[in-house]
Amino acid sequence: MSRPPGGALYSPAFLSLAVELSRYPFDEDALHQGQAVSRTCGSSIRISFEEGFGSVGLQVTACAVGQAAAAIFARHRKGKDPADMMSMPDAIGHWLEGTSDMPQWPDLELLEPALAYPGRHGAILLPWRAAVDALGKAGGTR
Repeated sequence: MSRPPGGALYSPAFLSLAVELSRYPFDEDALHQGQAVSRTCGSSIRISFEEGFGSVGLQVTACAVGQAAAAIFARHRKGKDPADMMSMPDAIGHWLEGTSDMPQWPDLELLEPALAYPGRHGAILLPWRAAVDALGKAGGTR
C-alpha cells in the first residue's frame, strides 16, 4: 500500500515548527524590512530586523512548508554575517535542485522531506530571499 501524498512531509514535528512563528512579531519600526513572494505558490513573507539579525520579526502567509522554513530561519539567524546571508538563497536553491549539498544552516535538514515536492521549493526560500531584500535596501525601509 502506498503512502498518501505528503504523508512524510507533514509530520507532527514538521508542523510544530509553524507554532514558533508567534515568537517573532513583525516590527513596523525595524531598521531593515523586506519581503518575498513565491512565484510557484503565491506564499509570501515580510521580515523585519535590526543590525546583526538580533531582533527579527516575521509576517508569514504560506503553507506549512514555508512556515517551517521561516521558523528555521528565525531560530538560527542571530549573529549571521550579511555577506553569508546574501549567499544563502542561491546555496539553498542549488540544494533544492539537487545540484549541491545541503548548505550550512542549523536544522535545515528538517526540510529534507520537502525536496521531493518542487512546488514547495519557492516557499522554502522565502525567509532568506526576504532577508536579502531587506539587506539590499540602502538605509532600511522606514
